[in-house]
Amino acid sequence: MSEQQQNTASTDAETAATAETDAEIEAAAADEQTSEKLVELAKRRGYFFQSSGAYGGVGGFYTFGPQGAALKGNVEDAWRDRFAVAEGNMEIDAPTIMPEPVFEASGHLDGFDDMLVECPECSESHRADHVVEDNTEYEDAESLPIPEVEEVIAEYELVCPSCGAGLAGQAVETFNLMFATNIGPGDSQPGYLRPETAQGIFVEFPRLKEYARNQLPFGVTQIGRAYRNEISPRRSIIRTREFTQAELEYFVDPEEDEPDLEAVADVEVTLYPASEQNADDGAEIETTIGEAVDKGIIGDEWVAYFLGVAKPWYDAVGVDMDRFRFRQHLSGERAHYAADCWDAESEIDGNWIEMAGFAYRSDYDLSKHAEYSEDRFTVFRQYDEPKTVERATVDPDMSYLGPEFGGDAQAVVSELESLAGRDRDAFESDSIEIELEGEHHEIPVEKTGFAVEEQTEAGEHIVPHVVEPSFGVDRLVYTVLHHAYAEDEVDGEERTYLALDPEVAPTFVGVFPLQNDDELEATADEIVANLRDVGLSVTYDDSGNIGRRYRRQDEVGTPFCVTVDYETLENEETTVTVRERDTTDQTRLPVSELPEIMADLRAGELEFDEL
Repeated sequence: MSEQQQNTASTDAETAATAETDAEIEAAAADEQTSEKLVELAKRRGYFFQSSGAYGGVGGFYTFGPQGAALKGNVEDAWRDRFAVAEGNMEIDAPTIMPEPVFEASGHLDGFDDMLVECPECSESHRADHVVEDNTEYEDAESLPIPEVEEVIAEYELVCPSCGAGLAGQAVETFNLMFATNIGPGDSQPGYLRPETAQGIFVEFPRLKEYARNQLPFGVTQIGRAYRNEISPRRSIIRTREFTQAELEYFVDPEEDEPDLEAVADVEVTLYPASEQNADDGAEIETTIGEAVDKGIIGDEWVAYFLGVAKPWYDAVGVDMDRFRFRQHLSGERAHYAADCWDAESEIDGNWIEMAGFAYRSDYDLSKHAEYSEDRFTVFRQYDEPKTVERATVDPDMSYLGPEFGGDAQAVVSELESLAGRDRDAFESDSIEIELEGEHHEIPVEKTGFAVEEQTEAGEHIVPHVVEPSFGVDRLVYTVLHHAYAEDEVDGEERTYLALDPEVAPTFVGVFPLQNDDELEATADEIVANLRDVGLSVTYDDSGNIGRRYRRQDEVGTPFCVTVDYETLENEETTVTVRERDTTDQTRLPVSELPEIMADLRAGELEFDEL
């Protein structure tokens, strides 16, 4: 290639890159405008709005209005159908407040923190990682250590988002996100609002395993509220202080249980593994679940299985698959309990937001609760045939330990039992050393009653491992609305509509009498009753001209509208006009067949263009 050709090729490449960048910027700007319009629509049409508005509102708390509550409920029902009913899992409903020891055991008291930086001028607190991500090229500042975040703030001379004062030199500190409370009056028991619904499942494991007949694997689901005292809640219902989670804790025997990967092997997915995120030229990978497991891109088969289950479900409830991916957590951003985790992410305003996490929690949670509580968090694994094994045991001489250690004698026994189980060689010398409350003590081996015995065992107690798909319902609702938002022109007029999937749309059908006429209204009332009898959500509207009524229903996402007109009364066969939201196409259908047809449309067993 000549120098001139090289220069031309270089210029073309730069022009193409610039054009692509400009296109991305324009797309992100358009997306942001969509978000602004969506928030306005949500407030006006009753999807969601900031709570306590009469008192000025409070950050991080939102009320779902009539449309939003219905949409949210439909999403939750769809999740329950797929992850509880279809998978054969149990569902519970645990309290939202739990005593402090639960969170000591779970690690949330020590490890559930975000990075906080306080403005020296206005004293506003901000999430330091968000300040970095919003103003630099860093995409996952949450995974950076605090000293590095402080260096980035200084290097880029980042400023307070509220007043513009410089933040360089300000200390970045950890802030625990849990809401504290007291249980009972007087010298009450300290407690916390749960930061995740999962702990309500884990603490009840000793009883739940009985309901599962002590047979692994089994799953327990829960849909409920969780609370996190976010430093800087933002972006409406994407980051709030009170939110709804839909979680599945799936308990497995790590040595024997395997998922049915064949059922999801052909599911096509977009993956963004940690290796690609860390590479200079890293990119998303288009593959299938089966290939991702075979190539080691997804390390755990159970996590892969649930990714394969989740992808088509997200598609079914209305997430745009062109703006959807699974991203693996970097090592620095994984929760304290997670051995590995993948997020389901959707693209909003040019940014990727987390909608769900698929974590392999190993035996962390059950082992911790076993350590801190007085209950057994194990399942008995039956051997195919009884085994003869050697067990190290101790039978301490309490007449020696009692006078020697007093009230700590039982703690010494526990230490001896633990030592015998993990290091029997320690008992080969004349004495052994144990540590008790930071002090070291020597005990003659002859006083420990140490022995190695042969025992015949029918099985063993194991601590199950946990695989957790955890879905954020509020963020999913926002994503579904954002991806459904559309604008077009109908009969020369601009139209805004929500192309919601019929399965989750708050209202399935609107019924209108064409005019205020007793006969038309009576027929419309009868149609409403018949449609509700088959379980459909129906709204009745007789206000304004028919065009305005269509626009109102389009804007809230109602898939179909039924109009009762004078042809309904005049024709020998009673028919009505049925209009489809997205195309605005219309057809006439017999009133007698309307409930069955609309129910089939709702169930996805019939398409409108087939009528």
